Amino acid sequence: MADATLVVGYAETPVTFASGRTAYDLGGEAYAQLLQRTGIDQERIDGFCATAALSEGSNPFHAAYMSEMLGLEVNWLNIASIGGASFLQGVGSAMQALQTGQCEVAVVVGADAPSTDNLTRYRGYRDEFQVPTGLVRPPGAFALLQSAYTANHGKPDDALAKLVVEQRSRALKNPHTVEKLRKPLTLDDYHQSRIIAPPLRLLDSVMFCDGANAVMLMQERTASRLGISQAVRIAAYAERSNHGIAQAIQPMWHSGFDYVGQRVMQQSGLSPDRIEMLQLYDDFTIALLLQLEQLGFCGEGQGRSFVLSTDFSSQSGLPLNTGGGQLSVGQPGLASGGLTMVEAVRQLLDDAGDRQAKHANNCLVTGIGGIAYARNWIMSNAMVLTR
Repeated sequence: MADATLVVGYAETPVTFASGRTAYDLGGEAYAQLLQRTGIDQERIDGFCATAALSEGSNPFHAAYMSEMLGLEVNWLNIASIGGASFLQGVGSAMQALQTGQCEVAVVVGADAPSTDNLTRYRGYRDEFQVPTGLVRPPGAFALLQSAYTANHGKPDDALAKLVVEQRSRALKNPHTVEKLRKPLTLDDYHQSRIIAPPLRLLDSVMFCDGANAVMLMQERTASRLGISQAVRIAAYAERSNHGIAQAIQPMWHSGFDYVGQRVMQQSGLSPDRIEMLQLYDDFTIALLLQLEQLGFCGEGQGRSFVLSTDFSSQSGLPLNTGGGQLSVGQPGLASGGLTMVEAVRQLLDDAGDRQAKHANNCLVTGIGGIAYARNWIMSNAMVLTR
């Protein structure tokens, strides 16, 4: 690829619960770490994107305030505000800004602290239509989704249990995992965990936490001029919102990944059987299963058998969520999409230590955002990274 867009550095804070800190404080920590890791002078950074933050509520100036507090004078400023898909969208938007010459060095920061202070009020149709039916929070919506999937394709519980237990084992090797989740799990632990929204169990759902992450991007020619040799290439990016909205009735387990999966494969010149690592957005276990189906790794309704028959360890040909994912590391609000992105970059730079994937030269990263009324999630996006 001529003059590819590169990710030249990454950073993240430990994930904590009720830290008492703000998104600005956490974002500043991740940003300082990013500068130290890359050795890039702050004066060179002329593009900046922040993800929206639940802890900032409806603040319309969040990206401006964040850039100001970091002391950045920039030519391109952006906020990514599509839920858990925000961080990937921020990276995709930064890539476009770099390719069109709006900036030369861009930083994307995801920072949130909803376990300290969640100021979000969703409004829209949710108060009128969703809340009266009991779908007040995400577990209710994903429980409905899992119920619909189960009615059509059978119970996937044993596959979900495997995903939970294996991701927890990986999270125990991750120094950034929130302290509350630093406990090994067994299959029995999963099956005995309490039901929080039938058929959803406690261990099927993430826990709100606080944390921040960041990446730095530039074009290949800029990296060459600055003497940067270690970097990860962005090979593809695609997103879709409101998938199937024109259809009055459709299977509610279908999502934008039906489209996004095909688009990133076309752009990257790869196919599912040539993807060598997965960092999938995992706010709920059923979301992992559906992504594997809709991204083309198995057919519809075959997610259970695919999960049970596939080795997802770091030694395998298809490592999955090598850092433990949100389910076991903790979900730092709308910075959650940065967990998988940063882990993908870390792995492709061979920085992951004893959880290093042994055979991965590329990675598929995904994001999910928004809860619709009687449909699947609203936003789906994906990115392919390569060495």
